[in-house]
Amino acid sequence: MTGRKLTWPLAFVLFGALIISLFPVFWIVMTAIKPPTDWNASPAIWVPSHPTLVNFKTLFDPDAIRAYGVGGVSQSATNSVFGSLLASVAGTVLSVVIGLCAAIGISRYANGGKATPLIILSGRMFPPAAIAVPFVIIYSNVGLIDTYRGLIAIYVAGTLPFSTWMLKSFVDDLPREIEEAAMIDGRSRLMAYIFVTIPLIRGGLLATTLFIFILNWSEFMFALVLSYSNVTTIPVQLARYVTATAGTLYGVQAALAVLAMVPLILAGLLIQSHLARGMTFGAVKR
Repeated sequence: MTGRKLTWPLAFVLFGALIISLFPVFWIVMTAIKPPTDWNASPAIWVPSHPTLVNFKTLFDPDAIRAYGVGGVSQSATNSVFGSLLASVAGTVLSVVIGLCAAIGISRYANGGKATPLIILSGRMFPPAAIAVPFVIIYSNVGLIDTYRGLIAIYVAGTLPFSTWMLKSFVDDLPREIEEAAMIDGRSRLMAYIFVTIPLIRGGLLATTLFIFILNWSEFMFALVLSYSNVTTIPVQLARYVTATAGTLYGVQAALAVLAMVPLILAGLLIQSHLARGMTFGAVKR
């Protein structure tokens, strides 16, 4: 079957879709390098004539923006960047490792019956706002409020259904005869999974890891209600850039948003060779 030839009308539509999808990124980057005098300019200034890095400097030096007559921000973004990295990376690793073990157990041994995957996924059917208050009460009683342990635990609990569901589809698509052949050759069952199954679903594993990391990195609701002063994340920090004198600090928010994009872009570039395979692995059933 030959691929569809790219026609001019189709190319025009694709180019228009690309412009629309990338425009928000363009606007955030431009806002991040605008001086405070251009944030609310009318008409809007698309590309600043005098770009500046003061918004980025303000993230780590709260008084840097005072040079423009704007009150300094309340705190540095250093803690929020560290908090997001620690909670997101730890939560992603634990979620993927536990999800992989659960996926192999369900796929290869049908643990819990055929309804188990759906039951696990149902844990994500409740909106975060509906279960936030019960978690606040539970965390208050066990001393996990405003701790990295508590934030990592809620990240794992929130993303585990997705990681289990996605990884199960990849394991399902892999013939179990390959693992049986490895065991015949002398490997134990565990070693067969580690040295045979995992390398063969590497693309799906990396795609799942990136997806879970994006969910954790951008999570806002639980990070807001379960942390106060000791623990903070980038999404929560973004909402704090509001002053009584200058209102919303759009440039500083945009600068932090640009920094927040960097880990996701780097992660995508590092595993891009596996993403196409990972996104389609398991799509065709035998």
